[in-house]
Amino acid sequence: QVQLQESGPGLVKPSQTLSLTCDVSGASVSPNYYFWSWIRQPPGKELEWIGHIAYSDITYYTPSLRSRMSISRDTSKNTFTLQLNSVTPEDTAVYYCARLAPNSWYQRRRGGEDDYWGQGIQVTVSS
Repeated sequence: QVQLQESGPGLVKPSQTLSLTCDVSGASVSPNYYFWSWIRQPPGKELEWIGHIAYSDITYYTPSLRSRMSISRDTSKNTFTLQLNSVTPEDTAVYYCARLAPNSWYQRRRGGEDDYWGQGIQVTVSS
């Protein structure tokens, strides 16, 4: 059974760096077919598919966050990490990590039979 679990701070001050880790069990985060992804949902808004790391360590970041974010993986720990710099209150959201089949990412859809999501972590940006 594939399981993903997000960890990190629940409260971050504006201008600081947010770092979230996704611990994966039951599957390897080594470069493979899947997109190891980060998705967030701000309060009252729809899901925002913010980025992923894929085969050959190719990364994708949504344009609005590209200058502030990075995604990396640590195969020795079987984790992947989101780093978001210079956070503002607009970055307040529930952040999810997920293993997605490519089509699920391209179609921005949940519920693919080969997809797995973490339970999500609430991150609040506030002074």
